[in-house]
Amino acid sequence: MKYRVFATDFDGTIATDGMLDGPTVGALQRLRSAGVICCLVTGRELWDFENADTVLSLFDYVVAENGAVLYTPGTKETRVIAPAPPADFLSELTRRGVPIRVGQVIVATVEPHEVAVLEAVKETALELQVIFNKGAVMVLPAGVNKATGLQAILDLCDMSFADVVGVGDAENDHVFLEHCGLSAAVANAVPGIKERAKVVTRSNAGAGVTELIDALLSENIKSLQPEEN
Repeated sequence: MKYRVFATDFDGTIATDGMLDGPTVGALQRLRSAGVICCLVTGRELWDFENADTVLSLFDYVVAENGAVLYTPGTKETRVIAPAPPADFLSELTRRGVPIRVGQVIVATVEPHEVAVLEAVKETALELQVIFNKGAVMVLPAGVNKATGLQAILDLCDMSFADVVGVGDAENDHVFLEHCGLSAAVANAVPGIKERAKVVTRSNAGAGVTELIDALLSENIKSLQPEEN
């Protein structure tokens, strides 16, 4: 098989309302049995999955908090590869009345609080970036994203992005998908992701991912790629 790594987003991609269906689980298990390294690349915090070991165990590696935290389910090892949220930034958000959720690195809220978040970034003069994800608003240190997190995993495996099939559905997936050897979008992805992906599945979310995996395993991926002129 040409591609040796499969990297997928979680919400809206392999999962619907936080749940994976049986066919999607089976497809991921078949892929790993074929020797493909499976990576979950998500904006979620690790503790979102603390009661879902069965989900994390489907993967060889997890990139969480939109690239800031790495986790190996087999050994339960966690690596935080970016600095914690600055205390003065958190204080400024609280002063402005912004509802936030704080991870080991990520600070998350929802629209329409992005205006207050951007004002807080400007007020504190910190090198922070604001990332959008289907109504969610995430703040991370500058230069931290899904691509940098996945790159750290690829370095561990002595592989490159050319070895990766990536699939996603939302704005925060673009930065890692554009680096992959093969980029895919599920049918329910936002328009900008579908326009840039090399492959768009016929089905939504998990069913679309299952469709993609079946094409990979049958070595019929060319049937999903647009014909060259």
